[in-house]
Amino acid sequence: MQELIEALQILSGYLTDDYYFNKYPTNCDHDVLRVCVDYTEISEEDLKRLEELGFVPDEDTGYMVSYRYGSN
Repeated sequence: MQELIEALQILSGYLTDDYYFNKYPTNCDHDVLRVCVDYTEISEEDLKRLEELGFVPDEDTGYMVSYRYGSN
């Protein structure tokens, strides 16, 4: 649980001012947890740590996804 919290704290720093994404920053389908943050805006250091925490960039959506936290 602590790793998920750490990942979400990192990602929250990259949320835009867009109302929709601030109100609904995540979605989950087909065993994938998606955080609606543009991965191209994330620093290399944070991308590395996020990968260690189970989140990777998804080129199809442009967001960060986790297969670890999206399924049981």
